Amino acid sequence: MNQKKLYFDTPLLVIFSVTLMAVLGVASLTPAFPKIAQSLDLQENEVGWLISVFTLPGIFFTPVMGILADRLGRKIVLVPSLFLFAIAGFACFFTTNFELLLVFRFFQGLGSSSISSINVTLIGDIYSGKQRPQAMGYNASVLSIGTATYPFVGGLLAAIAWNMPFLLPLLAIPVGLAVIFLLHSPKPNKSQNLKQYLSSTVKSLKNKAVIGLFLISISTFIILYGAFLSYLPFLLHQKFGIESFQIGLFLSLSSLFTAFVASKLGKLITIFKQTTMLKIAFVLYALVCLLLPNIQNLYLMLLPVAFFGIAQGLNIPNLQTLLATLAPIEQRAVFMSINGMVLQIGQTLGPVFIGFIFSLSGIETAFYSAAFVAFIMLVLIFLLLNRLK
Repeated sequence: MNQKKLYFDTPLLVIFSVTLMAVLGVASLTPAFPKIAQSLDLQENEVGWLISVFTLPGIFFTPVMGILADRLGRKIVLVPSLFLFAIAGFACFFTTNFELLLVFRFFQGLGSSSISSINVTLIGDIYSGKQRPQAMGYNASVLSIGTATYPFVGGLLAAIAWNMPFLLPLLAIPVGLAVIFLLHSPKPNKSQNLKQYLSSTVKSLKNKAVIGLFLISISTFIILYGAFLSYLPFLLHQKFGIESFQIGLFLSLSSLFTAFVASKLGKLITIFKQTTMLKIAFVLYALVCLLLPNIQNLYLMLLPVAFFGIAQGLNIPNLQTLLATLAPIEQRAVFMSINGMVLQIGQTLGPVFIGFIFSLSGIETAFYSAAFVAFIMLVLIFLLLNRLK
């Protein structure tokens, strides 16, 4: 396969479409948070539950989905998940009752629980050698294009009406059809019975580098969802008076930098160790969270927002590549699903944890606490991951 044209490979293009669905559920909604809070008469810390109840099912169901994907096949799990995501997400459009909205978000999150792990599992299955980090980088770039585009689109739709962003999940239906007809995934490994499979999986998961990567996933998404996505919109609105559409542009800028850096991963790994790039990423996370509350000029806010995007581009695809490489193919789906579970723990705890700090000490302390999390993870990388490439 020609490396220069890897991103034109049909299976990878289908995986890209799945990846775009994986980030739609949150990225398209956060710019609308001030409008949703106003329209439904919610407190600022209450609106964060729209993220938490969405990510909550993944904590419990993502590992189960991974086991099923290893034993039954990737597509058998992925396709129904995409359809549930679409239907439950679209149902949110029709209610103004916040409690019912949370119920629909829960079921949408249930559908989402396997999407963001099976996509990278498939990359690990289909690509190997130097193509694997390259494909992971391209996928992370596509993910970032999604997280750049969705806030813009979501902010634009929210400017029309607060519930308009809930039309977007319907896109998962054609994606599910593409998976059915265009994606050929590996057949399940039947060489082990369930007991043997679970025993060997538990043994593989005891690797301290794997545990370290899982902890990094949790912390990354505490920082991302707890501080950056949940409270940067409020910081921008309170300090500079900008509305949903402009907030979406700021979030989009960060994701564009992520997309650019991630797309260069194939070249970057020839210069830096993957663990070195993880260290740089967490230095940038800490710096950004320290800077954001202290900048008084709207245009200077572009600098830490861009740095955050660079950190994401260095962190996410390297983390996924390292984990996919450590995972045996017969256990890869459950490995990536457990990673999906722990990052959803981060997504779920992040808004609650940072929201609690916000309620006690204000928005500045909320960002400072995220900087502290980044520093702790930097220490962890030195302790647990230095032997990796």
